[in-house]
Amino acid sequence: MDPNRAFHDAALPLFSAAAAVSRPQSGPPGDEAVQTGPVPSVPAGRLPSYLADHRARLRERFMQGGAAALPDYELLELLLFRAIPRQDVKPLARRLLDAFGDFNRVISAPPTRLAQIAGIGPAVVQELKLVEAAAQRLARSRVMHRPVLTSWDALLDYCHTAMAHGEIEQFRVLYLDRKNVLIADEEQARGTVDHVPVYPREIMRRALELAASALILVHNHPSGDPTPSQADISMTLQIESACQALGITLHDHLIIGKSTETSLRSSGYL
Repeated sequence: MDPNRAFHDAALPLFSAAAAVSRPQSGPPGDEAVQTGPVPSVPAGRLPSYLADHRARLRERFMQGGAAALPDYELLELLLFRAIPRQDVKPLARRLLDAFGDFNRVISAPPTRLAQIAGIGPAVVQELKLVEAAAQRLARSRVMHRPVLTSWDALLDYCHTAMAHGEIEQFRVLYLDRKNVLIADEEQARGTVDHVPVYPREIMRRALELAASALILVHNHPSGDPTPSQADISMTLQIESACQALGITLHDHLIIGKSTETSLRSSGYL
């Protein structure tokens, strides 16, 4: 996100608040719910003072104390201001947290799930997914084309940012060169809430195409518990065997949970 870009409110359309109240609701749904109760008269182009003051206070607290100064629902409000500039978004922020649990899970929720929440339209979904994409790109930039084994904490941060809050399993392969520099990070497969298909032959074929010398396998457990299953262990040993046949090193298989991870090498499986 452009650092020079600030949160701001779009100008109100050129019609009165009263006209907005009387507008029929039979047309295509938008991002903003039509209010049905009495609405105080507000000069064109301005927010009601209580909303403008609330937003100003939130922005000031964020600029002074960063994200740590705001609970999840207020951080969500800051994002929602941009997509819904003319109404109170606190109830919507609360609904999102009730549905998904925390800020990270809201940001990483699939668009189809987000769209099921009352008050969510395309502009809100786009805003949330933009933040998710920016977070993943920033975390990825800290590990790509760098020696992974000496940047292990950054690698774990990236894996958690990209995978910890997903609602389905995904399987990634990190391909390294002879100096253990990360040369490719590729999603190999997506599955269900508790299973993802993995094809060792495809992983090996891609490793040869990239002239990779080593691999790190990564997948998530949507349950939040990174304990490896027997299927996880068996699949890892199959890939290790294929790597050995081709002279490729399998450094590790990381299983990402909600707040922690399991290394199959540290656990003694490799």
